[in-house]
Amino acid sequence: MIDRGHQYKDKFKFETWLFTIARNLVIDLRRKKAPERLDAFVEPDKGQQMHEPAAPDSLSPVELAAAHEESDRVAAALACLSAPYREVLLLRFQEDLSLEEIAAVVAAPLSTVKSRLYRGLSELREMLERETA
Repeated sequence: MIDRGHQYKDKFKFETWLFTIARNLVIDLRRKKAPERLDAFVEPDKGQQMHEPAAPDSLSPVELAAAHEESDRVAAALACLSAPYREVLLLRFQEDLSLEEIAAVVAAPLSTVKSRLYRGLSELREMLERETA
């Protein structure tokens, strides 16, 4: 049962509304708990780190290794970004939300979302270029 189902407005997609609820619940939970690192999560029944999903079979082992390295580089750089930039980048490129939907999820004006996206991409690009230089 959703306590605030009556607050849903069909102006935005249902997923946007749901992301907003999830985001706020995570924020509330984070306020109550001590900070944890994501890499500390393990599969409870095996005590081992969780594995990434299998990659498509169309890639050669060399291409697969290169893609994995690039993914690790981007993930490490993303982890170094401030939370507002990282949040907007993940919502835009991982969750494929529109800028308007992101603004609704993060409860910020569209102009703020655009500037966070631009600045986040700039910082991410700088970090990745510094690493390869």
